[in-house]
Amino acid sequence: MATRRDLISAAQGKIPCDLLLEEATWLDVFTGTFRKGNVAVYDGTIVGIGEDATLPAKRKRNVAGMTIVPGFVDAHVHLESSLMTPRNFERSVLPRGTTTAICDPHELANVLGLPGIRYFLEASETLSLSLKVMLSSCVPATTFETNGGGALDAMALAGLASHPSALGLAEVMNVPGVLHALPDMMEKLDAFEGRPIDGHCPLLRGQALSAYAAAGITSCHESSELEEAREKLMKGIHVWIREGSVAKDLDALLPLLDMATSTSMGFCTDDRNPLDIAREGHVDHLVRTAIRRGVPPEVVFRAASYGVALHYGLASHATKRRIGALAPGFAADLVVLGDVGSCAIDSVYASGVHTSEIVEAGDRPLSSTGNTVKCTIPNPEDLEGPDGQVHVIGVRHGRILTDRSVESSRARGVARLSVIERHGHGRKPSNGYVRGFGEAFSGAIASSVGHDSHNLIVVGTDTSDMQKALAVLAEHGGGFAVVKGGALLACLPLPEGGLMSTKSPDELRAALEELHGASKAAGCELPEPFLQLAFLSLPVIPSLKLTDHGLMDVDAWSLIPVRAA
Repeated sequence: MATRRDLISAAQGKIPCDLLLEEATWLDVFTGTFRKGNVAVYDGTIVGIGEDATLPAKRKRNVAGMTIVPGFVDAHVHLESSLMTPRNFERSVLPRGTTTAICDPHELANVLGLPGIRYFLEASETLSLSLKVMLSSCVPATTFETNGGGALDAMALAGLASHPSALGLAEVMNVPGVLHALPDMMEKLDAFEGRPIDGHCPLLRGQALSAYAAAGITSCHESSELEEAREKLMKGIHVWIREGSVAKDLDALLPLLDMATSTSMGFCTDDRNPLDIAREGHVDHLVRTAIRRGVPPEVVFRAASYGVALHYGLASHATKRRIGALAPGFAADLVVLGDVGSCAIDSVYASGVHTSEIVEAGDRPLSSTGNTVKCTIPNPEDLEGPDGQVHVIGVRHGRILTDRSVESSRARGVARLSVIERHGHGRKPSNGYVRGFGEAFSGAIASSVGHDSHNLIVVGTDTSDMQKALAVLAEHGGGFAVVKGGALLACLPLPEGGLMSTKSPDELRAALEELHGASKAAGCELPEPFLQLAFLSLPVIPSLKLTDHGLMDVDAWSLIPVRAA
């Protein structure tokens, strides 16, 4: 890393810069203005910008007609939901302009405990992508489910806080725990006083939201309604606009994004699979869509970088310099655009290094954990729920919020839903019903990705098919499977904690395309059935969910019988 004296010398032309990008149009995020001039880089740090940055350089590149903006920051992502290891995630998103990602590893932490968080902290040390880690606040998310990682208390989390990549406390999903000032929740909030504390409070409004904000929570990515997000901003909670593979809030929240709010708003992907990243993009997809919807580019690019970096006080892992702006003393995380309006990316530099020149290291393996599917696969008859009038979970396409209804268990379009505790505690299957996979759906779709405790979850119309799909997952140590008529149509093993694969991004994309084709062949109407299925066991998102403990009424914060009275 360059010394301060070296940077001062390079900025004055006393020693040559490493890179000079000439005749650029570049974004001044501090005033929200596009300007003309050069961008000079020395040892991964910007040392000159604008008209006066005509400096000697070892390498020069003329970028006339192009525009340079700061690298994009993903404000909140569960990297495990990309199904990729950290290195393959970097390969996938860095060329798309995402130079920093703020991850919450609570998916892997719910499977493995503290080793799951350490895995990502250690991975951050070897990546060119700046991977920052928020320490998971809710492992498990609630007491209404069984995880494999045990309960992580304030002392355990505080023991990881000194790592250079550790930022603060990750999404506080236990809203009742905050509002009732439960001791364990208060201890975690106290332990991270003065550091960023992420929120997770869907649809919370009024006095309850004020109490949640008064607890010191500083951001939320769970806003799905415009006035909900406006109130959060007004009460000092930064709003991250999410566009994942299932939860899509961009269109609803974009009217709130302008120059005034662009330092209190940012973009996040939360849970985005490799197929969507390959087809549409990562943060660049949100940027591109926002501009197409009419938000001025200078506002969009400011929110995509500076707004998030300012909130978290971000610095580059490689250079220790601030990120989020094109200015002297900031890390040279640069996105060179061939066209601003379409966010057409010409090239990306991470700490001044072109992505094509990045020297990669290998991923730290998780193989020592072995097969994390430790349950006995139930018999078909054990997957049958009660007959008659039952509470039915209603899937909302593109949302992780669910509807609820009471109807016959045999009604057309109503499918069986089962959650099987997979961490070796021997619980019996939890069975319920769901609507939304399609009236023609038949067979079974199973997954070991079941937010947030990641038990096995399966939807189907035939319990024999459901059992076979679960057995396939157990054999492979987790993954996705589609079965119809007793035949396995497609399978993607996810042996790394039952959540990730070591396959390349291209291999994963091909496997997901095969799975989507298989789900359509089984009559499923959902464009993304696997992640949609995964969220049906998440008991912190309204309104009705199924965990390994039973049917959860999230609004009432209690378990209820599947059979309706």
